[in-house]
Amino acid sequence: MTINVREHEFIALSHKNGIATVTLNRPEVRNAIDDQMRAELIETFEHLATDRSVRAVILTGAGKGFCSGGDVSGMRARLDAAPGDVAFNGWTRQRSTHKGVAVIHGITKPVIAAVNGAAFGLGLDMALACDFIIASKGAKMSMSFIKRGLVSDGGGMYFLPRRVGLSRAKELILTARVVEPPEALQIGMIDRVAAPEMLLEEAQTWAEQLSIGSPAAIALTKSILDKTFESSDEAIFALGREAQAICYTTAEHRASVEAFLNKTNG
Repeated sequence: MTINVREHEFIALSHKNGIATVTLNRPEVRNAIDDQMRAELIETFEHLATDRSVRAVILTGAGKGFCSGGDVSGMRARLDAAPGDVAFNGWTRQRSTHKGVAVIHGITKPVIAAVNGAAFGLGLDMALACDFIIASKGAKMSMSFIKRGLVSDGGGMYFLPRRVGLSRAKELILTARVVEPPEALQIGMIDRVAAPEMLLEEAQTWAEQLSIGSPAAIALTKSILDKTFESSDEAIFALGREAQAICYTTAEHRASVEAFLNKTNG
């Protein structure tokens, strides 16, 4: 078993048994997201999207926190900008923020957020953008934007209602209250809870289980399921037909059918 590591300044990337672990690596600020970290995160996920040796991805944080949200120093710079530049600067930064979330959500491989500590604001939005969330018993989560006079800008207003329902999502966003793992598990905000020392090991095992199938079938399935709530039944049926036609041509499908027939005939 080999482990290969690729390093940026603020993002660490490791590979183990076909599973990539992406680690937000600014522990001194609880992995707050600044422009450089965001750019490195986007580059990392774009790299993983095209790396056929990677079957699934784990997103986690270094140190005691998963991600405390956006970097406060960036907020200070925004306040100090000339009044005539504030709106356009904000629009530009939002595009970058949304690209960072989109590459997490849009990658065609299973993504697990391993929430090892505080996940606040944009940090929680990023976890919600993943397909699955496993949290350590000591983790704390909050949609904290309202405390800064802001709206949830990292996809939380899209992802959270799909996990917990609309009314509960409104309550969590408008109160910005802290949610701990037992409640988060009960309401469907997260999927699993692990002891802190077992978090990454359990995430690794789960990722391996989620990625045993054909990469093409997994990618197509995920891309269709992500459209379910916005699409009609006929639209999903049509996408399924197209996807199945592709799957019929894959080496994995052919090998599976031949193995079954050989076993049956033998």
